[in-house]
Amino acid sequence: MRADRLVSLVLLLRQRGQMTADTLARELEVSIRTVLRDMEALSAAGVPVYAERGRHGGFALLPGFQTALTGLNHDEALALLVAGSRRGAQQFGLGSALASAMLKLVDALPDGLRDTAAGAAQRLLIDPETDLLSRRVATDEVSGTVGAEVRRAVFAGRRLRIRYAAVDQAPKWRTVDPIGLVTVREQGYLLATRGGADRTYRLSRVLAAEALDEPAQRSGTVDLDRAWQEHNTRFRNEGDDQITALVRVDPARREHLVGTALAVCAEEPEADGWLRLTLIFQDSRHAEWALWQHATHTEVLAPQELRTSLHNRAAAIATRYGTLP
Repeated sequence: MRADRLVSLVLLLRQRGQMTADTLARELEVSIRTVLRDMEALSAAGVPVYAERGRHGGFALLPGFQTALTGLNHDEALALLVAGSRRGAQQFGLGSALASAMLKLVDALPDGLRDTAAGAAQRLLIDPETDLLSRRVATDEVSGTVGAEVRRAVFAGRRLRIRYAAVDQAPKWRTVDPIGLVTVREQGYLLATRGGADRTYRLSRVLAAEALDEPAQRSGTVDLDRAWQEHNTRFRNEGDDQITALVRVDPARREHLVGTALAVCAEEPEADGWLRLTLIFQDSRHAEWALWQHATHTEVLAPQELRTSLHNRAAAIATRYGTLP
């Protein structure tokens, strides 16, 4: 539609500055003649667009030109407002920046669109802090200072010095080459290399951070999704204490159970409607803890040691509550 093309013209000139008719035509996939006609239409509508003649000329907007025109329709504006309500930015220390950005977004929308989109966003709740059983959803809190330094190193391609508190270890300073940031289930992670080896650091355990002047040793581009998947594969294959369990589970409890495991290796339905899963847990203690939460909604088929430990725990509970106090 021509109206959409005129919006795109204004946004291109605002974001890139002066552009030739030929470049605009390629960007918009129209003819140069169409671009010239559109420029005349913009000028007639009061948009301060002007043409610079000569070899290095082109079309541009007057400096300082501002407009509420965003090119967003109702659903696009609503999608951005809903995205802004999610808590993922907290894991990267961007909570306050996100709130500020949402205010600016709402303010930039035309009056009619602002009222309808903001009103609709109030009717949606994304990622509440508690579930239907009033259990709090675990989230990581990242210091604003730490988050800012980590982001600066990641985006600028600088080496990063962090004071990291690994599980059951005293905090230590480490110098790493940052690759990217990932958020999973409300937890933020830094993917990096250290001494040429891949490392993953949970952001909430970074106590201090300092972006260094030294360039990071990393490639110019990265497929972060692939890097994360490769890390997951290595993580599952490493560790002498990991345990694989064959489990039957009530489909209603599948998501909760899978969410506590390291990985799902296989899944198939059974005749009674239950699911048979092959799951990897960090160790036998982790497996017992995860499966005990589901009581009779799960059954361990293998290994026998895990069945025995769950049986012993259940027997102890039965003995404790077998008589009146």
